[in-house]
Amino acid sequence: MPHAGSASLRSIDNLRSSAGRLEALLNAGSPDAPFSALVCHPHPLGGGTLHNKVVYHAMKAFQSFGLPVLRFNFRGAGLSEGAHDFGRGEQDDVRAALDWLDREFHRPILFAGFSFGSWVGLQVCCALCGSQAPRVSGLVALGLPVHAEGRDYDFSFLRNCSQPKLFISGTRDQYGPRAQIEAAVALASDPKELVWIPDADHFFVSQCETPHPSTPRAGSKLDEVKNAIRSWALRCFPVLPS
Repeated sequence: MPHAGSASLRSIDNLRSSAGRLEALLNAGSPDAPFSALVCHPHPLGGGTLHNKVVYHAMKAFQSFGLPVLRFNFRGAGLSEGAHDFGRGEQDDVRAALDWLDREFHRPILFAGFSFGSWVGLQVCCALCGSQAPRVSGLVALGLPVHAEGRDYDFSFLRNCSQPKLFISGTRDQYGPRAQIEAAVALASDPKELVWIPDADHFFVSQCETPHPSTPRAGSKLDEVKNAIRSWALRCFPVLPS
């Protein structure tokens, strides 16, 4: 259940990266929350912003534990300054967001990213896993992209990523076919978990048009995504309130 006082939402005016000011929102959490959280949005050139439905449901999953959750627009998206940089400068944006959470809350961070946001964010967070007390404690990749709109994504960096990792994809993901997702996840070091959402496309929507009692109905599968994040987080981080 959501924690009392966790639903407060406010704009963040002092999040800046190498591109300038980044538009951001913080969903406040409980004062004694054991973690803060960061959620990154999908590709801006496809219309991705911090208001994306998958991003919103990932935020709600973390917020259900009373965690403060930061969402922001990558450079050039929404009201964020700068211009799209094809995943290079966007890594600076993620670092800036992690720095902001560090300064604001002084606690470990849980990360989630959807599609392009997962690829960019995982690269940054995995590079921070070398210390005994890593800055980012757990990683969630939603709709990991392998080949999307003419763009190929490399995940070899996952070999050196020792934080607990959750990968959630739809069995009908047009940008991440099952065999290719399984190959990418196989590269990742343990601990890791891969969850398949039945009949869901890249945006976690079922396209089933003739539902049968044993067949998932057409429509959003985002509640299943949110529940998968919650279940994984409770297993990996028992300090979280159930």
